[in-house]
Amino acid sequence: MRPSGEPRDRTEALGVIPARYGSTRLPGKPLIVLGGKPLIEHIWDRAVQARSLSGLVVATDDERIARAVEGFGGRVMMTSTAHPSGTDRLAEVARAMPAEIYVNIQGDEPLLDAADVDALVGGLRSDPDLTMATLAAPLGDAAAAEDPNVVKVVCDASGRALYFSRCPIPYPRHASHPASGGPDAGPGRGRWLRHIGLYAYRRDFLLEFASWEPSPLERTEGLEQLRALERGSVIRVFPARGQYLGVDTPEDVTAVQKVLQASS
Repeated sequence: MRPSGEPRDRTEALGVIPARYGSTRLPGKPLIVLGGKPLIEHIWDRAVQARSLSGLVVATDDERIARAVEGFGGRVMMTSTAHPSGTDRLAEVARAMPAEIYVNIQGDEPLLDAADVDALVGGLRSDPDLTMATLAAPLGDAAAAEDPNVVKVVCDASGRALYFSRCPIPYPRHASHPASGGPDAGPGRGRWLRHIGLYAYRRDFLLEFASWEPSPLERTEGLEQLRALERGSVIRVFPARGQYLGVDTPEDVTAVQKVLQASS
């Protein structure tokens, strides 16, 4: 059963899938057909399995995407065409559809694991002081660590984000450094961690975050989560359970198709 799309009260969690047509590297990305259905439907079908969500909605500024979502039975909210980021689109939804927690579900992750959505919502529910959370997974590939399209994160011993970067952080100065994923390496202890762009926010913090001007580090790295760190906010990083492969290039489309075919 698909959720209604709108939470019944502010104590509940709303999943939001921001989706825009005008991707720079892959125009029309949400409507690319994979395994017989559009990318956005793959994400919806996985996100709707999250037990922690009382509602799910696709936030878009494009009628083509809206028609596709309505065609497979999903809920859509039309949003402004002026938003510079998915977080701004999420904040517009938050102003119109009140809930306590919002989960920003990336519109280019067709291999989304619903258990990760539940982990983020559960993390905020279990810690009243936590206002923002995200995911990371071990990254043992040195070539991927060097890839600026793969965002890395370093955490403290409690799993709080210290920094996000497109560069390989931490930098393994010595060959014996455990950044490549040694058995004793863990969050905050030197292993490369790939950031997975799934976020959960409390409503008040989300609206405040969206009101802040882009910060110097954010502009430098092109990573909006740095805006929160520069303001002194805590971002808790939970371990991702799923195996993620985002769709940003034609090569990614081919790779995801192979994974979907292998799992069908």
